Amino acid sequence: MSIKNLLYTTALSLLTYIVFIMGSGCAQIGAPTGGPRDSIPPVLVSAIPKLLTTNFTGNKITLVFDEYINVKEEQKNVLVSPFPKTFPIIDYKLKTVTIKLKDTLLANTTYAINFGNAITDNNEGNPYRDFTYVFSTGKTIDSLTLSGTVLMAETGKADSTLLVLLYRNANDSSVQQRKPDYVARVNIIGRFKFTNLSEGHYRIYALNDKDGGKTYNSKIEDFGFADKDIIVAPVNDTVLLYAYEEEKDIKKLPGTTVKAAVDKKLKYISALKNTPQQDLLSNIELHFNNTLKIFDTTKIFLTDTNFNKIKGITFLIDSTRKMVTIKNNWPAETNYRLIIDKDAVSDSANNLLAKTDTIRFVTKKEGDYGSLLLRFNNLDTARHPVVQFITNDKVVKSVPVIGPTWSDKLFPPGEYELRILYDRNNNGVWDAGNYEKRIQPEIAITLDKKLVIKADWENERDVKL
Repeated sequence: MSIKNLLYTTALSLLTYIVFIMGSGCAQIGAPTGGPRDSIPPVLVSAIPKLLTTNFTGNKITLVFDEYINVKEEQKNVLVSPFPKTFPIIDYKLKTVTIKLKDTLLANTTYAINFGNAITDNNEGNPYRDFTYVFSTGKTIDSLTLSGTVLMAETGKADSTLLVLLYRNANDSSVQQRKPDYVARVNIIGRFKFTNLSEGHYRIYALNDKDGGKTYNSKIEDFGFADKDIIVAPVNDTVLLYAYEEEKDIKKLPGTTVKAAVDKKLKYISALKNTPQQDLLSNIELHFNNTLKIFDTTKIFLTDTNFNKIKGITFLIDSTRKMVTIKNNWPAETNYRLIIDKDAVSDSANNLLAKTDTIRFVTKKEGDYGSLLLRFNNLDTARHPVVQFITNDKVVKSVPVIGPTWSDKLFPPGEYELRILYDRNNNGVWDAGNYEKRIQPEIAITLDKKLVIKADWENERDVKL
């Protein structure tokens, strides 16, 4: 082919290509879609020294992965067993993690470095879950395990913020004075597991370690203990611990506020002002904005529609002197008037109410409630069981059960959690444990299925334990 023909053919091909591109209305220049999201975690390629190395004598470990990685919150996520006095230095770069041990290693001891979910790939954050690097300073790798469950004694539920502490050669005060030899996490269903243990006697505890010290040094920390030593052997029983908060953290209690300045006007609020309908099962509550100095019950009246005073009512004022409770046996579908004289109360600044108030209201009808029948199977009445009804994590009703059935003709409609409390001292409420006196907490069981009460309905439920 001549040069002229070659140039002509090339030009024609180029022109044809340009026309094709320009004529294609949907052709666009853009970034590729990228395909499906990467969901594969990093893979360990090599370790120096190798996994399960014995006679370990160094202080540096290098882990190499198949892709670029991150190590997130190593102080929070990484657990070293036996627990070190000084946390190792953990660094990462590109595909490599480097661990520099700061402690002098114990002789003839198996060590495990559990990374939890700390190691992730760099692009998508896929975690290499619960990767554990194991080595031994002796001739063998200890391989015994210990597993169990931790539940909150008051609710029977799990709490994944708890740690489990394991001690060798310990006494009763060890958990309060020194850090444990081994630490394990509790998962979302309350399970934990120790690995690479040697045979022997141990003491075991559960702890919500609020200050990071790995010791039990505050009664507002959730804590649990076993009554006796745990024996680790080739065949173990599973461990069950019940954690409790011996003293409530006042910062977490509802209604706990900083002391407020006294308002210049004395006021109160009542649910009856918004919904003038009184629950048959509840009391009237008056909430005042200031602390009351004077509270004169002779100037607060409950009357019928003809202003005849109702007899037999009871007035109570709480310890803050800001809430007044009015108790009465309420008949259904009855109209009342609550009259509060303007000088019935006064605060520390001698402020009175702005005016005398009259609140008109009517009590609910029985059809606003449901009837409830509970039938219990396998309930040990010798343990003083109490059935508790829970709404928004608050016990709204609590009644002892003395037989195979329990019923209530007037039960407020709604959705409830059901909890069985084994009330050891028979006082009607849950009691915490006491480690100094070696008293375990009372135990409660929250049932899986919620209870739904419908108004004007016969509600029944079989409770199987």
